Amino acid sequence: MRSTSSALLANECLIVTESNKVLKLKFQKLHQTVVTNVNPASIMDFLFQEDVIGVDDMEAVQEIREGARQQCRKLLTLLHASHHPQAFIQLYLAIKDESHLQWLVERIDNESVTDLLQQLDISEPTGCVNMCFSEI
Repeated sequence: MRSTSSALLANECLIVTESNKVLKLKFQKLHQTVVTNVNPASIMDFLFQEDVIGVDDMEAVQEIREGARQQCRKLLTLLHASHHPQAFIQLYLAIKDESHLQWLVERIDNESVTDLLQQLDISEPTGCVNMCFSEI
């Protein structure tokens, strides 16, 4: 096994945490686009299945009768308040699973990582963050 692979395995938790933080910032920057274009009903089951949201969260979103945009806002608010270590990684995977949202996946992927890393105060990106996005 190459030393690079060993280093990646040793830092897996750090990479996941950094990836989740970067994705959280990307989703925050693209909040209006996500709210406008994502149907929360199509991704809630995935997030529930991955134990990112619970029954109470699903019920809270489903109780909103003002429409899909308000439901999506509520879902994003729940995810931003969540302490789940992979909430935004799983949200990304849920959206990626929707074939009609591939354009949004590309937008998320193309959002500047350098600026976001500076916001997170990560001085030297390992390269793993970018690799994780491309392989998710």
